[in-house]
Amino acid sequence: MPNPTEPPEENIDERFMRRALELAGEGAALGEVPVGAVLVIDGEVVGEGFNRPVQSCDPTAHAEIEALRVAARRLDNYRLTNSTLYVTIEPCTMCAGALVHARVARLVYGAAEPRSGAVVSSAQVLDNPALNHRIKVTAGVLEEAAAALLRDFFRARRARTQTGVQDV
Repeated sequence: MPNPTEPPEENIDERFMRRALELAGEGAALGEVPVGAVLVIDGEVVGEGFNRPVQSCDPTAHAEIEALRVAARRLDNYRLTNSTLYVTIEPCTMCAGALVHARVARLVYGAAEPRSGAVVSSAQVLDNPALNHRIKVTAGVLEEAAAALLRDFFRARRARTQTGVQDV
């Protein structure tokens, strides 16, 4: 029987999304667009990352790709079956395609990305009937926190630009 004085156990999706939000904050501190990702298999984090295209001079260094790369090296396998990817915003076309190729079983994301989101927003890449792998999708986990992180980042960037401060 649960102890009524203890807080209820945090939802597992929220727990891993909180970690993704922490990672997004690390990226923001480096001047990167704040997106974080955590790849989990059987309740264990096997890969994580945050956006690094500016710092790494690599246009493919999105948070999702970074998490997939870490996990694939760790597991010595590019197939990441039975995994769940937690990411703070809806993945782009490149990242959605990588999830399919890696055979990720489930995608959990926070906020929609109306301009470049490729799951439900600007494209529905994962719904393409020609693909040989299907990914279960859960949207809106800690959505407001993820959206606020992006809003605050871009608001601060615009303010710096208006005052003449240059971004890295």
